[in-house]
Amino acid sequence: MAIHSSLFPLLTPRRREWLLWVGASLTALPVMAQVQASRSAAATLPAAQSLPDELARALKNKQPLIVMVSLDGCVFCRQARQSHLSPMQKAGTPIVQVDMRNNQPVLDFAGKLTTHDELTRQWKVSITPTLLFFGPGGKEVAERMEGAYLPDFYGPYLEERMARGRRAL
Repeated sequence: MAIHSSLFPLLTPRRREWLLWVGASLTALPVMAQVQASRSAAATLPAAQSLPDELARALKNKQPLIVMVSLDGCVFCRQARQSHLSPMQKAGTPIVQVDMRNNQPVLDFAGKLTTHDELTRQWKVSITPTLLFFGPGGKEVAERMEGAYLPDFYGPYLEERMARGRRAL
């Protein structure tokens, strides 16, 4: 709905300001949505599909496989992905995601078909985000990172676990 130019001078300065603000806000919505979509896309991790294959690729590069157990809508999971895990994964660190309460099929370390949700129960994960560090035979090679850490400490704790995992290989 456009305001006819002859009516614009009749508006009070406060209403005129409000209408200009509303118009500018509506114009910015598509841009803001695109920025948010690109941020979301940048903060994704590949879903685990075949843990034996993913572990083999990690071990070939002398790295532990990091598995992030996440929950849809978890703010702390999104923060960990955005700030630390997604950039690490893009730089070559082997990281996959398992979604709690998700029935997506996945091969476990024994090669048995199961679901993401069932894996989280087998691993006794009850809090998200949880990071697990796997080495040969699908054994955990570093202490789990469970829950949210203070943002200033998340990176150092993660790097410490990675170093322990590499030493255990």
